[in-house]
Amino acid sequence: MSEVAAPAVAGPQEMPSWHYRFGFIAAVFGMFMAILDIQIVASSLNEIQAGVSASSDEISWIQTSYLVAEIIMIPLSGVLMRWLSTRVAFVISCAGFTIASLGCALASSIEQLIVLRAIQGFMGGAMIPITQAISFTLFPRRAMGAVQGVIGMVVTLAPSIGPTVGGYVTELFSWHWLFLANVVPGVLVTLAAWRFLDVDEGDASVARRLDFQGLILIALFLGSLEFVLEEGPGDDWFASELILWMSVLCVVSCVGFFWRVLRCEHPIVDLHAFRNLNFSVGTGLVFVVGIAMYGLVYLMPLFLGGVRGYSSLQIGEVMFVTGVAMFFTAPVVGRLTNSVDLRVLLFFGLLLIGIGTAMNSNLTSESGFWQFFWPQIVRGVGMILCIIPASRIAMGTLPPHELGNAAGLFSVMRNLGGAVGLAMLDTVRDWRADYHWNQLISAIDQGRVVVQQEIAQYQSMLTGHVADPWHSAVAMLGQRIGVQTQVLAFNDIFLWLGAIYLLSVPLVFLLRKIEH
Repeated sequence: MSEVAAPAVAGPQEMPSWHYRFGFIAAVFGMFMAILDIQIVASSLNEIQAGVSASSDEISWIQTSYLVAEIIMIPLSGVLMRWLSTRVAFVISCAGFTIASLGCALASSIEQLIVLRAIQGFMGGAMIPITQAISFTLFPRRAMGAVQGVIGMVVTLAPSIGPTVGGYVTELFSWHWLFLANVVPGVLVTLAAWRFLDVDEGDASVARRLDFQGLILIALFLGSLEFVLEEGPGDDWFASELILWMSVLCVVSCVGFFWRVLRCEHPIVDLHAFRNLNFSVGTGLVFVVGIAMYGLVYLMPLFLGGVRGYSSLQIGEVMFVTGVAMFFTAPVVGRLTNSVDLRVLLFFGLLLIGIGTAMNSNLTSESGFWQFFWPQIVRGVGMILCIIPASRIAMGTLPPHELGNAAGLFSVMRNLGGAVGLAMLDTVRDWRADYHWNQLISAIDQGRVVVQQEIAQYQSMLTGHVADPWHSAVAMLGQRIGVQTQVLAFNDIFLWLGAIYLLSVPLVFLLRKIEH
Protein backbone atom coordinates (compact mmCIF):
# COMPACT_ATOMS: atom_id res chain seq x y z
CA MET A 1 0.00 0.00 0.00
CA SER A 2 1.29 3.41 -0.90
CA GLU A 3 2.18 5.46 2.14
CA VAL A 4 1.87 8.82 0.38
CA ALA A 5 -0.74 10.80 2.26
CA ALA A 6 -3.58 12.18 0.20
CA PRO A 7 -3.75 15.94 0.05
CA ALA A 8 -5.71 17.55 2.81
CA VAL A 9 -9.08 18.91 1.87
CA ALA A 10 -10.64 21.92 3.50
CA GLY A 11 -13.78 21.13 5.42
CA PRO A 12 -15.67 21.98 8.60
CA GLN A 13 -13.56 21.98 11.75
CA GLU A 14 -16.39 22.03 14.31
CA MET A 15 -19.44 19.86 14.83
CA PRO A 16 -22.61 21.36 13.30
CA SER A 17 -25.34 22.74 15.53
CA TRP A 18 -28.32 20.58 16.42
CA HIS A 19 -30.33 22.51 13.85
CA TYR A 20 -28.25 20.94 11.06
CA ARG A 21 -27.92 17.60 12.83
CA PHE A 22 -31.71 17.25 12.78
CA GLY A 23 -31.58 18.00 9.07
CA PHE A 24 -28.98 15.29 8.54
CA ILE A 25 -31.06 12.77 10.53
CA ALA A 26 -34.07 13.58 8.33
CA ALA A 27 -31.95 13.07 5.22
CA VAL A 28 -30.76 9.67 6.48
CA PHE A 29 -34.37 8.56 7.02
CA GLY A 30 -35.22 9.69 3.48
CA MET A 31 -32.27 7.76 2.05
CA PHE A 32 -33.32 4.68 4.02
CA MET A 33 -36.82 4.79 2.51
CA ALA A 34 -35.48 5.20 -1.02
CA ILE A 35 -33.07 2.25 -0.73
CA LEU A 36 -35.52 0.04 1.19
CA ASP A 37 -38.13 0.39 -1.55
CA ILE A 38 -35.82 -1.17 -4.13
CA GLN A 39 -36.17 -4.60 -2.50
CA ILE A 40 -39.27 -4.28 -0.32
CA VAL A 41 -41.46 -5.73 -3.08
CA ALA A 42 -39.07 -8.66 -3.79
CA SER A 43 -40.83 -11.19 -1.56
CA SER A 44 -44.36 -9.97 -2.35
CA LEU A 45 -44.43 -10.03 -6.16
CA ASN A 46 -46.90 -12.94 -6.25
CA GLU A 47 -49.40 -11.05 -4.09
CA ILE A 48 -48.97 -7.85 -6.14
CA GLN A 49 -49.35 -9.84 -9.38
CA ALA A 50 -52.68 -11.23 -8.18
CA GLY A 51 -53.81 -7.83 -6.89
CA VAL A 52 -53.34 -5.98 -10.20
CA SER A 53 -53.97 -8.96 -12.53
CA ALA A 54 -50.50 -8.86 -14.05
CA SER A 55 -48.71 -11.50 -16.12
CA SER A 56 -45.43 -13.06 -15.02
CA ASP A 57 -43.58 -10.94 -17.60
CA GLU A 58 -45.23 -7.70 -16.51
CA ILE A 59 -44.70 -8.13 -12.77
CA SER A 60 -40.89 -7.98 -13.07
CA TRP A 61 -41.29 -4.38 -14.21
CA ILE A 62 -42.36 -3.46 -10.67
CA GLN A 63 -38.67 -3.58 -9.76
CA THR A 64 -37.16 -2.80 -13.16
CA SER A 65 -39.03 0.51 -13.61
CA TYR A 66 -37.93 1.70 -10.16
CA LEU A 67 -34.27 0.82 -10.76
CA VAL A 68 -34.14 2.33 -14.26
CA ALA A 69 -35.64 5.62 -13.08
CA GLU A 70 -33.53 5.78 -9.93
CA ILE A 71 -30.25 5.22 -11.72
CA ILE A 72 -31.06 8.07 -14.15
CA MET A 73 -31.77 10.49 -11.31
CA ILE A 74 -28.79 9.70 -9.06
CA PRO A 75 -26.05 11.35 -11.18
CA LEU A 76 -28.30 14.37 -11.80
CA SER A 77 -28.53 15.13 -8.07
CA GLY A 78 -25.30 17.15 -8.14
CA VAL A 79 -26.59 19.68 -10.68
CA LEU A 80 -29.93 19.89 -8.84
CA MET A 81 -28.13 20.74 -5.60
CA ARG A 82 -26.15 23.51 -7.31
CA TRP A 83 -29.21 24.90 -9.06
CA LEU A 84 -31.96 24.63 -6.43
CA SER A 85 -29.87 24.31 -3.21
CA THR A 86 -29.49 21.16 -1.14
CA ARG A 87 -32.65 21.81 0.84
CA VAL A 88 -34.98 22.40 -2.12
CA ALA A 89 -33.55 19.49 -4.12
CA PHE A 90 -34.03 17.11 -1.18
CA VAL A 91 -37.53 18.39 -0.34
CA ILE A 92 -38.74 18.00 -3.94
CA SER A 93 -37.22 14.52 -4.07
CA CYS A 94 -38.80 13.37 -0.81
CA ALA A 95 -42.20 14.96 -1.49
CA GLY A 96 -42.33 13.42 -4.97
CA PHE A 97 -41.32 10.02 -3.58
CA THR A 98 -44.07 10.22 -0.92
CA ILE A 99 -46.81 11.22 -3.39
CA ALA A 100 -45.73 8.47 -5.80
CA SER A 101 -45.81 5.94 -2.92
CA LEU A 102 -49.41 6.88 -2.20
CA GLY A 103 -50.20 6.51 -5.89
CA CYS A 104 -48.62 3.02 -5.95
CA ALA A 105 -50.84 1.92 -3.06
CA LEU A 106 -53.95 3.17 -4.91
CA ALA A 107 -52.98 1.75 -8.31
CA SER A 108 -55.63 -0.53 -9.82
CA SER A 109 -53.73 -1.83 -12.86
CA ILE A 110 -50.24 -3.05 -13.64
CA GLU A 111 -49.72 -0.17 -16.09
CA GLN A 112 -50.48 2.42 -13.42
CA LEU A 113 -48.26 0.68 -10.90
CA ILE A 114 -45.28 0.48 -13.29
CA VAL A 115 -45.52 4.20 -14.15
CA LEU A 116 -45.88 5.21 -10.51
CA ARG A 117 -42.98 2.98 -9.45
CA ALA A 118 -40.83 4.70 -12.08
CA ILE A 119 -41.85 8.10 -10.69
CA GLN A 120 -41.17 6.84 -7.16
CA GLY A 121 -37.67 5.66 -8.12
CA PHE A 122 -36.87 8.83 -10.08
CA MET A 123 -37.99 11.22 -7.35
CA GLY A 124 -36.47 9.22 -4.50
CA GLY A 125 -33.18 8.59 -6.26
CA ALA A 126 -31.76 12.03 -5.45
CA MET A 127 -32.07 11.48 -1.68
CA ILE A 128 -29.27 8.89 -1.69
CA PRO A 129 -26.34 10.98 -3.02
CA ILE A 130 -27.63 14.20 -1.42
CA THR A 131 -27.44 12.58 2.02
CA GLN A 132 -23.92 11.35 1.32
CA ALA A 133 -22.84 14.83 0.19
CA ILE A 134 -24.44 16.47 3.25
CA SER A 135 -22.41 14.26 5.59
CA PHE A 136 -19.10 15.46 4.15
CA THR A 137 -20.32 19.07 4.02
CA LEU A 138 -21.54 19.33 7.63
CA PHE A 139 -19.27 17.15 9.75
CA PRO A 140 -15.56 17.49 10.55
CA ARG A 141 -13.15 14.72 9.67
CA ARG A 142 -12.88 13.52 13.30
CA ALA A 143 -16.62 12.71 13.33
CA MET A 144 -16.63 10.94 9.97
CA GLY A 145 -16.27 7.49 11.52
CA ALA A 146 -19.58 7.67 13.36
CA VAL A 147 -21.34 9.54 10.53
CA GLN A 148 -20.25 7.12 7.82
CA GLY A 149 -21.07 4.25 10.18
CA VAL A 150 -24.69 5.42 10.20
CA ILE A 151 -24.78 5.89 6.42
CA GLY A 152 -23.02 2.58 5.79
CA MET A 153 -25.51 0.79 8.01
CA VAL A 154 -28.42 2.32 6.09
CA VAL A 155 -26.93 1.60 2.65
CA THR A 156 -26.26 -2.06 3.44
CA LEU A 157 -29.08 -2.76 5.90
CA ALA A 158 -31.95 -1.38 3.80
CA PRO A 159 -31.61 -3.75 0.82
CA SER A 160 -30.86 -6.67 3.14
CA ILE A 161 -33.99 -6.31 5.26
CA GLY A 162 -36.20 -5.17 2.37
CA PRO A 163 -37.55 -8.65 1.58
CA THR A 164 -37.99 -9.37 5.31
CA VAL A 165 -39.96 -6.19 5.95
CA GLY A 166 -41.97 -6.70 2.77
CA GLY A 167 -42.80 -10.28 3.71
CA TYR A 168 -44.05 -9.33 7.19
CA VAL A 169 -46.06 -6.32 5.96
CA THR A 170 -47.76 -8.31 3.20
CA GLU A 171 -48.46 -11.24 5.52
CA LEU A 172 -49.94 -9.07 8.29
CA PHE A 173 -51.79 -6.49 6.18
CA SER A 174 -51.68 -6.43 2.36
CA TRP A 175 -49.26 -5.48 -0.42
CA HIS A 176 -50.75 -1.95 -0.51
CA TRP A 177 -49.08 -1.24 2.84
CA LEU A 178 -45.65 -1.72 1.25
CA PHE A 179 -46.25 1.74 -0.22
CA LEU A 180 -48.68 3.27 2.30
CA ALA A 181 -46.04 2.80 5.00
CA ASN A 182 -43.95 5.51 3.27
CA VAL A 183 -46.58 8.25 3.46
CA VAL A 184 -46.41 9.42 7.08
CA PRO A 185 -42.59 9.11 7.39
CA GLY A 186 -42.26 10.78 3.98
CA VAL A 187 -44.32 13.79 5.06
CA LEU A 188 -42.35 14.12 8.32
CA VAL A 189 -38.98 13.86 6.54
CA THR A 190 -40.07 16.44 3.94
CA LEU A 191 -41.10 18.93 6.64
CA ALA A 192 -37.94 18.32 8.68
CA ALA A 193 -35.72 18.75 5.62
CA TRP A 194 -37.37 22.06 4.77
CA ARG A 195 -36.93 23.28 8.34
CA PHE A 196 -33.38 22.08 9.07
CA LEU A 197 -31.46 21.55 5.80
CA ASP A 198 -30.76 25.19 4.90
CA VAL A 199 -27.07 24.46 4.38
CA ASP A 200 -26.50 26.44 1.18
CA GLU A 201 -28.09 28.65 -1.48
CA GLY A 202 -29.06 27.71 -5.02
CA ASP A 203 -27.48 29.27 -8.09
CA ALA A 204 -30.09 30.24 -10.70
CA SER A 205 -27.40 30.63 -13.35
CA VAL A 206 -26.91 26.83 -13.32
CA ALA A 207 -30.31 26.48 -15.04
CA ARG A 208 -29.25 28.81 -17.84
CA ARG A 209 -26.13 26.73 -18.41
CA LEU A 210 -27.97 23.41 -18.15
CA ASP A 211 -26.74 20.98 -20.80
CA PHE A 212 -29.98 19.53 -22.17
CA GLN A 213 -28.17 17.41 -24.77
CA GLY A 214 -26.10 15.82 -22.02
CA LEU A 215 -29.27 15.32 -19.95
CA ILE A 216 -31.00 13.44 -22.76
CA LEU A 217 -27.89 11.37 -23.53
CA ILE A 218 -27.30 10.30 -19.91
CA ALA A 219 -30.97 9.36 -19.52
CA LEU A 220 -30.84 7.23 -22.68
CA PHE A 221 -27.47 5.71 -21.74
CA LEU A 222 -28.22 4.73 -18.13
CA GLY A 223 -31.87 3.90 -18.79
CA SER A 224 -31.13 1.54 -21.70
CA LEU A 225 -28.16 0.01 -19.84
CA GLU A 226 -30.27 -0.76 -16.78
CA PHE A 227 -33.05 -2.14 -19.02
CA VAL A 228 -30.68 -4.48 -20.87
CA LEU A 229 -29.10 -5.71 -17.63
CA GLU A 230 -32.47 -6.29 -15.98
CA GLU A 231 -34.34 -7.88 -18.88
CA GLY A 232 -31.47 -9.52 -20.79
CA PRO A 233 -31.21 -12.76 -18.77
CA GLY A 234 -34.95 -13.46 -18.97
CA ASP A 235 -35.14 -12.76 -22.72
CA ASP A 236 -32.04 -14.81 -23.64
CA TRP A 237 -30.06 -11.65 -24.32
CA PHE A 238 -29.57 -10.91 -28.02
CA ALA A 239 -32.07 -13.54 -29.08
CA SER A 240 -34.59 -10.82 -28.27
CA GLU A 241 -34.92 -8.09 -30.89
CA LEU A 242 -35.90 -5.56 -28.22
CA ILE A 243 -32.76 -6.30 -26.17
CA LEU A 244 -30.65 -6.02 -29.33
CA TRP A 245 -32.00 -2.58 -30.22
CA MET A 246 -31.79 -1.35 -26.63
CA SER A 247 -28.15 -2.48 -26.59
CA VAL A 248 -27.49 -0.48 -29.76
CA LEU A 249 -29.17 2.54 -28.16
CA CYS A 250 -27.04 2.05 -25.04
CA VAL A 251 -23.77 1.98 -27.00
CA VAL A 252 -24.66 4.97 -29.20
CA SER A 253 -25.90 7.10 -26.29
CA CYS A 254 -22.85 6.07 -24.20
CA VAL A 255 -20.46 7.29 -26.89
CA GLY A 256 -22.51 10.47 -27.34
CA PHE A 257 -22.66 11.12 -23.58
CA PHE A 258 -18.91 10.84 -23.00
CA TRP A 259 -18.18 12.89 -26.14
CA ARG A 260 -20.55 15.59 -24.85
CA VAL A 261 -19.24 15.54 -21.27
CA LEU A 262 -15.62 15.88 -22.35
CA ARG A 263 -16.33 18.75 -24.78
CA CYS A 264 -19.00 20.76 -22.95
CA GLU A 265 -17.91 23.67 -20.74
CA HIS A 266 -20.65 22.97 -18.19
CA PRO A 267 -21.44 19.23 -18.47
CA ILE A 268 -24.54 17.73 -16.88
CA VAL A 269 -22.24 15.38 -14.93
CA ASP A 270 -18.67 16.37 -14.11
CA LEU A 271 -16.28 13.43 -14.40
CA HIS A 272 -13.25 15.33 -13.09
CA ALA A 273 -13.55 13.51 -9.75
CA PHE A 274 -12.18 10.40 -11.47
CA ARG A 275 -8.80 12.14 -11.77
CA ASN A 276 -8.50 11.48 -8.04
CA LEU A 277 -6.93 8.02 -7.66
CA ASN A 278 -8.71 7.23 -4.41
CA PHE A 279 -12.08 8.18 -5.89
CA SER A 280 -11.50 6.06 -9.00
CA VAL A 281 -10.38 2.96 -7.10
CA GLY A 282 -12.95 3.50 -4.34
CA THR A 283 -15.85 3.68 -6.81
CA GLY A 284 -14.48 0.60 -8.60
CA LEU A 285 -14.48 -1.33 -5.34
CA VAL A 286 -17.97 -0.17 -4.41
CA PHE A 287 -19.09 -1.40 -7.86
CA VAL A 288 -17.84 -4.86 -6.87
CA VAL A 289 -19.46 -4.59 -3.42
CA GLY A 290 -22.74 -3.68 -5.14
CA ILE A 291 -22.75 -7.11 -6.78
CA ALA A 292 -22.83 -8.74 -3.33
CA MET A 293 -25.16 -6.22 -1.75
CA TYR A 294 -27.91 -6.66 -4.36
CA GLY A 295 -26.90 -10.00 -5.87
CA LEU A 296 -26.98 -11.99 -2.64
CA VAL A 297 -30.29 -10.43 -1.63
CA TYR A 298 -31.59 -11.78 -4.96
CA LEU A 299 -29.87 -15.20 -4.84
CA MET A 300 -30.97 -16.32 -1.39
CA PRO A 301 -34.75 -15.86 -1.89
CA LEU A 302 -34.38 -17.58 -5.26
CA PHE A 303 -32.80 -20.63 -3.60
CA LEU A 304 -35.03 -20.69 -0.53
CA GLY A 305 -38.22 -20.18 -2.54
CA GLY A 306 -37.39 -22.25 -5.61
CA VAL A 307 -35.50 -25.17 -4.04
CA ARG A 308 -36.86 -25.28 -0.48
CA GLY A 309 -40.35 -23.90 -1.19
CA TYR A 310 -40.17 -21.33 1.62
CA SER A 311 -42.86 -18.67 1.95
CA SER A 312 -41.97 -14.97 1.75
CA LEU A 313 -42.16 -14.78 5.55
CA GLN A 314 -39.80 -17.74 6.02
CA ILE A 315 -37.37 -16.27 3.48
CA GLY A 316 -37.42 -12.98 5.35
CA GLU A 317 -36.65 -14.71 8.65
CA VAL A 318 -33.56 -16.40 7.15
CA MET A 319 -32.28 -13.21 5.53
CA PHE A 320 -32.79 -11.14 8.66
CA VAL A 321 -29.48 -12.51 9.96
CA THR A 322 -27.48 -10.33 7.54
CA GLY A 323 -29.30 -7.24 8.70
CA VAL A 324 -28.67 -8.02 12.38
CA ALA A 325 -24.95 -8.60 11.71
CA MET A 326 -24.70 -5.25 9.91
CA PHE A 327 -26.68 -3.38 12.56
CA PHE A 328 -24.38 -4.40 15.39
CA THR A 329 -21.17 -4.14 13.35
CA ALA A 330 -21.68 -0.68 11.82
CA PRO A 331 -21.09 1.40 15.01
CA VAL A 332 -17.91 -0.56 15.79
CA VAL A 333 -16.54 -0.18 12.27
CA GLY A 334 -17.46 3.51 12.30
CA ARG A 335 -15.31 4.04 15.37
CA LEU A 336 -12.47 1.97 13.92
CA THR A 337 -12.29 4.21 10.86
CA ASN A 338 -11.09 7.03 13.11
CA SER A 339 -8.09 5.07 14.38
CA VAL A 340 -7.31 2.25 11.91
CA ASP A 341 -5.96 2.66 8.37
CA LEU A 342 -9.05 2.61 6.12
CA ARG A 343 -7.23 0.41 3.62
CA VAL A 344 -6.75 -2.28 6.27
CA LEU A 345 -10.49 -2.32 7.01
CA LEU A 346 -11.29 -2.49 3.31
CA PHE A 347 -8.77 -5.31 2.86
CA PHE A 348 -10.42 -7.47 5.53
CA GLY A 349 -13.90 -6.47 4.34
CA LEU A 350 -13.32 -7.82 0.83
CA LEU A 351 -11.70 -10.90 2.33
CA LEU A 352 -14.71 -11.60 4.58
CA ILE A 353 -17.24 -11.09 1.78
CA GLY A 354 -15.29 -13.53 -0.37
CA ILE A 355 -14.99 -16.14 2.39
CA GLY A 356 -18.60 -15.72 3.54
CA THR A 357 -19.92 -16.11 0.00
CA ALA A 358 -17.77 -19.15 -0.75
CA MET A 359 -19.01 -20.75 2.51
CA ASN A 360 -22.36 -21.29 0.78
CA SER A 361 -20.86 -23.22 -2.12
CA ASN A 362 -21.74 -26.63 -0.61
CA LEU A 363 -25.52 -26.31 -0.34
CA THR A 364 -27.89 -29.27 -0.62
CA SER A 365 -31.60 -29.47 -1.38
CA GLU A 366 -32.17 -29.56 2.40
CA SER A 367 -30.13 -26.45 3.27
CA GLY A 368 -32.02 -23.89 5.34
CA PHE A 369 -31.59 -21.38 8.17
CA TRP A 370 -28.46 -22.78 9.81
CA GLN A 371 -26.61 -23.42 6.56
CA PHE A 372 -26.99 -19.70 5.79
CA PHE A 373 -26.52 -18.42 9.35
CA TRP A 374 -22.72 -18.13 9.70
CA PRO A 375 -22.04 -17.23 6.06
CA GLN A 376 -24.51 -14.33 6.41
CA ILE A 377 -22.77 -13.08 9.54
CA VAL A 378 -19.35 -13.22 7.86
CA ARG A 379 -20.68 -11.47 4.73
CA GLY A 380 -22.60 -8.87 6.75
CA VAL A 381 -19.50 -7.88 8.73
CA GLY A 382 -17.49 -7.81 5.50
CA MET A 383 -19.94 -5.52 3.70
CA ILE A 384 -19.90 -3.01 6.54
CA LEU A 385 -16.09 -3.15 6.56
CA CYS A 386 -16.18 -2.29 2.84
CA ILE A 387 -18.94 0.30 2.50
CA ILE A 388 -17.93 2.65 5.33
CA PRO A 389 -14.18 2.89 4.50
CA ALA A 390 -14.89 2.96 0.73
CA SER A 391 -17.04 6.10 0.99
CA ARG A 392 -14.44 7.89 3.12
CA ILE A 393 -11.61 6.80 0.83
CA ALA A 394 -13.49 7.81 -2.32
CA MET A 395 -14.78 11.21 -1.21
CA GLY A 396 -12.58 12.10 1.75
CA THR A 397 -9.93 13.79 -0.42
CA LEU A 398 -12.24 15.74 -2.75
CA PRO A 399 -12.80 19.51 -2.47
CA PRO A 400 -16.22 20.58 -1.10
CA HIS A 401 -17.54 21.88 -4.45
CA GLU A 402 -17.13 18.41 -6.02
CA LEU A 403 -18.89 16.44 -3.27
CA GLY A 404 -22.46 16.63 -4.59
CA ASN A 405 -21.48 15.45 -8.06
CA ALA A 406 -19.05 12.82 -6.72
CA ALA A 407 -21.68 11.40 -4.34
CA GLY A 408 -23.98 10.84 -7.33
CA LEU A 409 -21.25 9.05 -9.28
CA PHE A 410 -20.39 6.94 -6.22
CA SER A 411 -24.03 5.84 -5.78
CA VAL A 412 -24.45 5.13 -9.50
CA MET A 413 -21.44 2.82 -9.47
CA ARG A 414 -22.84 0.91 -6.48
CA ASN A 415 -26.23 0.49 -8.19
CA LEU A 416 -24.66 -0.43 -11.52
CA GLY A 417 -22.66 -3.10 -9.70
CA GLY A 418 -25.93 -4.50 -8.43
CA ALA A 419 -27.52 -4.40 -11.90
CA VAL A 420 -24.52 -6.05 -13.58
CA GLY A 421 -24.40 -8.61 -10.77
CA LEU A 422 -28.07 -9.56 -11.14
CA ALA A 423 -27.72 -9.95 -14.91
CA MET A 424 -24.55 -12.01 -14.48
CA LEU A 425 -26.08 -14.21 -11.77
CA ASP A 426 -29.20 -15.01 -13.81
CA THR A 427 -27.18 -15.84 -16.91
CA VAL A 428 -24.65 -17.99 -15.06
CA ARG A 429 -27.41 -19.81 -13.17
CA ASP A 430 -29.18 -20.80 -16.39
CA TRP A 431 -25.89 -21.81 -18.03
CA ARG A 432 -24.69 -23.95 -15.11
CA ALA A 433 -28.13 -25.51 -14.57
CA ASP A 434 -28.13 -26.65 -18.23
CA TYR A 435 -24.58 -27.96 -17.84
CA HIS A 436 -25.38 -29.98 -14.70
CA TRP A 437 -28.62 -31.29 -16.22
CA ASN A 438 -26.69 -32.70 -19.18
CA GLN A 439 -24.21 -34.26 -16.76
CA LEU A 440 -26.82 -35.83 -14.47
CA ILE A 441 -29.58 -36.86 -16.89
CA SER A 442 -27.39 -39.60 -18.29
CA ALA A 443 -27.56 -41.22 -14.84
CA ILE A 444 -31.22 -42.15 -15.47
CA ASP A 445 -30.33 -45.37 -17.19
CA GLN A 446 -33.15 -47.87 -16.72
CA GLY A 447 -30.58 -50.66 -16.90
CA ARG A 448 -29.10 -49.55 -13.56
CA VAL A 449 -30.44 -51.32 -10.48
CA VAL A 450 -30.62 -48.15 -8.36
CA VAL A 451 -32.73 -46.40 -11.03
CA GLN A 452 -35.08 -49.38 -11.26
CA GLN A 453 -35.47 -49.38 -7.46
CA GLU A 454 -36.26 -45.63 -7.34
CA ILE A 455 -38.83 -45.92 -10.15
CA ALA A 456 -40.43 -48.94 -8.48
CA GLN A 457 -40.67 -47.07 -5.17
CA TYR A 458 -42.36 -44.07 -6.79
CA GLN A 459 -44.60 -46.36 -8.84
CA SER A 460 -45.87 -48.15 -5.73
CA MET A 461 -46.60 -44.79 -4.08
CA LEU A 462 -48.57 -43.57 -7.11
CA THR A 463 -50.52 -46.72 -7.89
CA GLY A 464 -54.23 -46.02 -7.48
CA HIS A 465 -53.67 -42.26 -7.53
CA VAL A 466 -52.72 -41.62 -11.17
CA ALA A 467 -53.66 -43.21 -14.49
CA ASP A 468 -50.09 -44.08 -15.52
CA PRO A 469 -47.94 -44.72 -12.41
CA TRP A 470 -44.81 -45.70 -14.36
CA HIS A 471 -44.55 -42.52 -16.45
CA SER A 472 -45.41 -40.42 -13.40
CA ALA A 473 -42.64 -42.16 -11.44
CA VAL A 474 -40.10 -41.39 -14.19
CA ALA A 475 -41.28 -37.76 -14.20
CA MET A 476 -40.79 -37.51 -10.43
CA LEU A 477 -37.27 -38.87 -10.78
CA GLY A 478 -36.63 -36.23 -13.45
CA GLN A 479 -37.91 -33.54 -11.07
CA ARG A 480 -35.45 -34.71 -8.42
CA ILE A 481 -32.61 -34.35 -10.90
CA GLY A 482 -33.92 -30.90 -11.87
CA VAL A 483 -33.73 -29.80 -8.24
CA GLN A 484 -30.19 -31.11 -7.93
CA THR A 485 -29.10 -29.26 -11.07
CA GLN A 486 -30.43 -26.04 -9.54
CA VAL A 487 -28.58 -26.69 -6.27
CA LEU A 488 -25.32 -27.36 -8.11
CA ALA A 489 -25.79 -24.19 -10.17
CA PHE A 490 -26.27 -22.14 -6.98
CA ASN A 491 -23.14 -23.71 -5.51
CA ASP A 492 -21.15 -22.68 -8.59
CA ILE A 493 -22.42 -19.11 -8.33
CA PHE A 494 -21.58 -18.78 -4.63
CA LEU A 495 -18.09 -20.16 -5.25
CA TRP A 496 -17.36 -17.92 -8.25
CA LEU A 497 -18.84 -14.87 -6.56
CA GLY A 498 -16.60 -15.48 -3.57
CA ALA A 499 -13.61 -15.74 -5.91
CA ILE A 500 -14.43 -12.32 -7.43
CA TYR A 501 -14.09 -10.68 -4.01
CA LEU A 502 -10.91 -12.49 -3.14
CA LEU A 503 -9.42 -11.43 -6.48
CA SER A 504 -10.47 -7.81 -5.77
CA VAL A 505 -8.40 -7.64 -2.58
CA PRO A 506 -5.15 -6.54 -4.33
CA LEU A 507 -6.90 -3.38 -5.60
CA VAL A 508 -6.65 -2.04 -2.05
CA PHE A 509 -2.88 -1.68 -2.51
CA LEU A 510 -3.49 1.01 -5.16
CA LEU A 511 -5.12 3.34 -2.63
CA ARG A 512 -3.35 6.21 -0.89
CA LYS A 513 -3.53 6.49 2.86
CA ILE A 514 -5.97 9.05 4.26
CA GLU A 515 -4.92 10.83 7.43
CA HIS A 516 -7.49 10.70 10.25
